[in-house]
Amino acid sequence: MYKILFLLCFPVLILAQKQLPGGTVVNTENEKLPSVKLEVYDVQNKLIKEVKTNENGEFVLEGITERNVKLVIKNPGYSLFERKLDLNEPEPLNVILQKEAREIEGVVMTGRKPLVKRKVDRLEFNVENSNISSLNAWEILKNTPSVTINNSVLSVKGSTGILVTINDKKVMLTGDELKNLLENTQGDEVKSIEVITNPPAKYEASGSAVLNIVLKKNKIEGYRGILSSKYVQTQYAKGVFGLSQYYKKDKLSLMGSYYKGLGTYYREGTDYVRYPESQTRWISTMNRKDKNNNQNTLNFNAEYELDSLTNISLNYSGYFSPKSFGIYNVPTLIYNEQDIVESSYTTINDHRSRSINNSVSLQIDRKLNKKSSLSWINYFTGNNADKYQNVMTYLNFAGKPPKEDNFITKNKADVQLYSTQFDYQWKGDKLELESGAKYSFVKTNSKLVFSDNENGELQYRAEKSSIFDYKEHNFALYSSLSYNIGKWNFKGGLRAEMTDLEGIVSEPYELNKSNYWKFFPTFYAQYTTENKQEFGFSYGKRISRPSYSWLNPAKSYYNLFSYYQGDPKLKATITHNLNLTYSWKDWNVDLYYRKEIYPSMEISYQEPSTNSLIYYFTNIEEGEAFGLSLYKNFQVKPWWNIIVSENLEHNENYFKGTDGLLYKNKVWNLASNISTSFTIDKNSDWKMEIGHRYYSPGIQGTFRISESSATYLVVNKKFFNKKLEASLLFNDIFKTSQEKISTKYANQDNYFLDYRDTQSFTFSLKFNFGNQSVKNAKTIKKTAEQERL
Repeated sequence: MYKILFLLCFPVLILAQKQLPGGTVVNTENEKLPSVKLEVYDVQNKLIKEVKTNENGEFVLEGITERNVKLVIKNPGYSLFERKLDLNEPEPLNVILQKEAREIEGVVMTGRKPLVKRKVDRLEFNVENSNISSLNAWEILKNTPSVTINNSVLSVKGSTGILVTINDKKVMLTGDELKNLLENTQGDEVKSIEVITNPPAKYEASGSAVLNIVLKKNKIEGYRGILSSKYVQTQYAKGVFGLSQYYKKDKLSLMGSYYKGLGTYYREGTDYVRYPESQTRWISTMNRKDKNNNQNTLNFNAEYELDSLTNISLNYSGYFSPKSFGIYNVPTLIYNEQDIVESSYTTINDHRSRSINNSVSLQIDRKLNKKSSLSWINYFTGNNADKYQNVMTYLNFAGKPPKEDNFITKNKADVQLYSTQFDYQWKGDKLELESGAKYSFVKTNSKLVFSDNENGELQYRAEKSSIFDYKEHNFALYSSLSYNIGKWNFKGGLRAEMTDLEGIVSEPYELNKSNYWKFFPTFYAQYTTENKQEFGFSYGKRISRPSYSWLNPAKSYYNLFSYYQGDPKLKATITHNLNLTYSWKDWNVDLYYRKEIYPSMEISYQEPSTNSLIYYFTNIEEGEAFGLSLYKNFQVKPWWNIIVSENLEHNENYFKGTDGLLYKNKVWNLASNISTSFTIDKNSDWKMEIGHRYYSPGIQGTFRISESSATYLVVNKKFFNKKLEASLLFNDIFKTSQEKISTKYANQDNYFLDYRDTQSFTFSLKFNFGNQSVKNAKTIKKTAEQERL
């Protein structure tokens, strides 16, 4: 098997073919450029021939008797291209034209990119030069095609098993921590969002889809910076202040940013549980208020060209939240069969938490020759979190004397991940090969200490405490091959991953070990017609391994009658994705099918014997979905734009209930996002955007989720020669984003009303200082290293 895997991921490609001199003309985004005029000069600088590229950007130099010639391309909007050629050695020539930059009022402008671009294996959403670049990365994701965010849950075409990466580096944060990180990532640092429904073999197989956030690279010589501030008014106030700095000189490029966030976070909820056995209803009102006055986000990136063939980059990112704290006052009323309150209890939850995340990566890129390159990437991330809560309960049950109960929990979790990866790329005129290997190691340690009050003293309870240790080794080999022939683009790949894991629960002792190989094929085909219509097909197999916190079996108590629990025996979810795509003139249509085997998710169930409501992660039997996704950008007028994004899906979940029977939860779901933007004043970049998001009822395992919607308004304007930018954002204007999450089958009857304080007003300011433009752009002469290629 190992020999087969080695041959699979490191194939030998031998191409030997006599051909006429020629090649392909593309831009820096690898877009083939048709109808480009090429001029051929002899050694006396006399024009001897003119040719043009065809619709695929290809050209052939035939009928030329001279051996040594000079090729010149003067294409509008691009920098001058010149190269000397020896036609007796007709190697395919891949010409890359650089877009010509021009200074306008101190700002570098290039040809405007399309907002959405379909590639053979992904959809690229360009943020640059768009209205939403003034938002943060979290708000930008809400406007990205095929992406929905509902109650802080990310999904792509209805699937929530999403792998988030930044510059192809995995982000080890989930939930609110991921949201806080992206909210503190400014939109003017984001170049594009890549929506990869069927990730190619180069990406790790984890997650049903990948959202890759591509950050901008610093291309401006000298020093510049951005000062920013943001005020957010929801139920309570919040603020973000930050500084980004950039420096570039010759071979060195540096970038550093720091953002500090602070404020009060509020969330309203009502928990309803009906117990048919006792004919009682338990209703809890939970208005949660947390303060966090010290959220810190840091980023640092350094790039250095050792020579013209070798580039080294070092990146650090960190998120620090030393203290988040609050006190929840949760009253619960218990109604009897006659709908009269017969009992009650009140929970006072005094809690605080701390979170630290550090990520460091080192990447070395080396060009081996004109067609091939090698990359070596090392990556480390550590996530450390502490949670403390002191829970006091005042009980007043019918037929029993009033009673007080008190317990304290201390929960610590530490996650460390290290990975190293080699990637090899060979790129010809029609063929492109990628192969590589990756090794990663994850180690987690979770410790829960539970103490409660006995005779006025806190006592440690071993049966409710736990230590959970988890280790996972992952080794992967992959290879993919792309082939372009005329109007067809093909790409196929295979990734093989070996997983070796071990999970140990201390009390009661439990050991879970597993070792397995899995293979993940991918295939893509794209056909482009003469009038630029694009038809695509793709298939991919993926795996969603359980989050490390989901594997922890310790019971994390919310109060005396409710707790959360993970499962160390959770199975990985296997997902099969099938996509048909169509793109033409800003129309983007996807028809998709998704099959999930043992999907894992959080569900709840009520336990009548103890009157407990338990939340836990588990595998349901099966999930299946098919749907249609549409995205269209209407340029009505040069100053007026309309975007329509719709996703209609039929979703089915099969699960076993508490009674052991198999149930099916199904729904037709619509996720709609319609927005219109206006340029009020072009000179000052005064723009306005109004949008509405709507989510029809959905499902998640046993849950049925009600409809919700939100309307927003964004206004941007620049001042003082475009150095100062002001932005206003009104979100969830009509306060319509509240949801009802309910479970009802057999003896299960409960629901939760949830509103996450999304109605808000945001005012932000950004000030640009230092050098903001490229001046006196000049052609850089090839170095000795490049000449040897």
